[in-house]
Amino acid sequence: MSTAAHADTGHHLEHHQDHTGAKIGMWLFLFTELLMFGSLFLVYSDYRMQFPADFHYSASTLDPLVGTINTLILLTSSLTMALAIAALDRNRHRVAVRLMGVTIVLGGIFLINKYFEWSAKFAHDLYPGSETLSLMAEGERQFFNLYYAMTGLHGLHVLAGMIIIAVMLWLVARKPRQKYMLLDVKPARVALQDDSERNLLVLPAGEDLHEVHVTLVYEKHEELSRRHLIHLENTGLFWHLVDLIWIFLFPLFYLIT
Repeated sequence: MSTAAHADTGHHLEHHQDHTGAKIGMWLFLFTELLMFGSLFLVYSDYRMQFPADFHYSASTLDPLVGTINTLILLTSSLTMALAIAALDRNRHRVAVRLMGVTIVLGGIFLINKYFEWSAKFAHDLYPGSETLSLMAEGERQFFNLYYAMTGLHGLHVLAGMIIIAVMLWLVARKPRQKYMLLDVKPARVALQDDSERNLLVLPAGEDLHEVHVTLVYEKHEELSRRHLIHLENTGLFWHLVDLIWIFLFPLFYLIT
């Protein structure tokens, strides 16, 4: 007589996710981010109204071409991120992985451009606490203080987003893991000791021998997609917020002249 048994290594590894709760939690987090940057925008507006001429002059020292290139880079990265989510939704894992990789590369290019831009300012002794900046007018000092604070905080968010996307890339690129084992036990006809290539083991059962056929069942790509899609969508929301904040920073610092 043969018997079939599910010897699952963790019952059926079913993942019950609260997608609605995850989305609400993410939107609440994004709201706190908006409050933080919104308060900085209010401070910027207050100082700009107090020192319009100084802000106008200080902005003229920034290169709008660099800001424009970085804007195009982030907008393109938002597109690749959205395409990655759409690809995963269609179970096209390789395409999703490649698009996430492109998004990470674009984020890195943005930070490299920002590094060279900051380096040029540091070379001219224009940074918070520098002697040159301390001798400038009050409005100019406040402009550069806000410039470093707001673009620096935004850069940290870009870096954090790249790390999160890299984690998602690793999760999506992983091979499907074992879901459960299916055992099929039958009386042995040949007293074999072990045949691992055919997944056949011969185990003693009293005076008789029994064959144990082991079948490993793995998760399907559709199951992986359902589990990772909500996380990738939330990651995409965070990345889009980072891009949106830059859309406001770009004209405030580069285009007010």
